[in-house]
Amino acid sequence: MTRQPPGTRADYRAFRILPTRWQDNDEYGHLNNATYYALFDTAVSLWQIDQGIEIRGPNATKFLVIESGCRYHAEMGFPDVLTAGLRVAHIGTSSFRYEIALFANEADTAGAEGFFTQVHVNEVSRPAPLPTSVRHILEQIAP
Repeated sequence: MTRQPPGTRADYRAFRILPTRWQDNDEYGHLNNATYYALFDTAVSLWQIDQGIEIRGPNATKFLVIESGCRYHAEMGFPDVLTAGLRVAHIGTSSFRYEIALFANEADTAGAEGFFTQVHVNEVSRPAPLPTSVRHILEQIAP
């Protein structure tokens, strides 16, 4: 099986700086696997907030993660300053897929790439069509 090469900054549409912390490293001196997912989640959540999507509180637009994954390309760890690159690869009726890359310091090539598929749900956590306003925001970072 041929491994897909890592993406570059040019492959992504929105960016967020995420500093690493001492506690993010594992015993081998690089980022713990679970930390990558926390960084992906943080980058996506902050981007949504920056775009005016309420994700907390009584008026929150509720999204559930239904699938996720990560491919590792290079070691990263504290004290690296990471840049998360974001794009939306697919938008459906109620779900969409974020793709996220982490770039260490000034690197142009991703050290890790992951994805989250999220579904918009109603007040009883059943899939519901994406609000038009959210769809337009997601389209801004779709290829």
